[in-house]
Amino acid sequence: MPLLPVLVLLVQAVISVHTELVAVPVIVTDAHGRHVSGLRQDNFRVYEDGRPQPITVFLHGDVPIALGLIIDRSQSMRPKGPALSNAVSAILQSSRQDDELFAVDFNDRVSLALPEGRPFTHDGKALEAALTAVRAEGQTALYDGVAEGLQHLQLGHAEKHALIVVSDGGDNASRRTYAEVLALARRSDAVIYAIGLLGASPNGEAIEEEDAGLLKRLCKDTGGAAYFPHTATEIADVSARVARDLREQYTIGFVPEERSGGRAFRKIDVTAEAAGQGRLHTRTRAGYEAAP
Repeated sequence: MPLLPVLVLLVQAVISVHTELVAVPVIVTDAHGRHVSGLRQDNFRVYEDGRPQPITVFLHGDVPIALGLIIDRSQSMRPKGPALSNAVSAILQSSRQDDELFAVDFNDRVSLALPEGRPFTHDGKALEAALTAVRAEGQTALYDGVAEGLQHLQLGHAEKHALIVVSDGGDNASRRTYAEVLALARRSDAVIYAIGLLGASPNGEAIEEEDAGLLKRLCKDTGGAAYFPHTATEIADVSARVARDLREQYTIGFVPEERSGGRAFRKIDVTAEAAGQGRLHTRTRAGYEAAP
């Protein structure tokens, strides 16, 4: 019986899988407002729209940060120049040599403080010097400045991302709206903080361009916080608090479950419990915008 040749055809199926990891920055404090460190992954519970989610990534510790300063250089900030300089100096003094630093100046227009082609620096002093060369004038495009910072953070390679806005909170010149900036923030893992430099006119009345509520909303939606110091000492204290927040931050990651439909906002809740720690408080982002 003749042997028949046998042709074996191997077909390899290639399956492409897209996995979206949601990174959730979390600050944990005790009943006295003190940071709580040393917690483990099993101390946390994460919920998406009320559904518990398995934690797949857990980070804690002093790791490099991609940090952007969003600096208000509008006319209303002119009398607050010394306070602004104190805030910038105090923030940058807490930076590490492996942090990725940049700054965005805004008034009517938005610009990057570093030279073109240099997205980040590790030198806080150099960034501080670049910021002192800008004078205060014009109107306030706060939303445009924050949007530029959120987009610029995507160029960074650090594990943590944050923006610190130094402003009096008003906006009267942006092309973007608050809703557009919020959508950008919800697609980012950046935490936004604000140091609000509010003052009063010579006759004691509130300055029309100031808006503390705007700064508070912007920060709360991303898990950050807004502070409103009045003296040089308070500015230094607030800057140190923000710096410690960033260093003590936990990062929790999970893979969201697939759902039908397009892009939609999903609410996030995080709880923490640890024996002997009493009641723990967590601060994190309100949620994120899921990709289609």
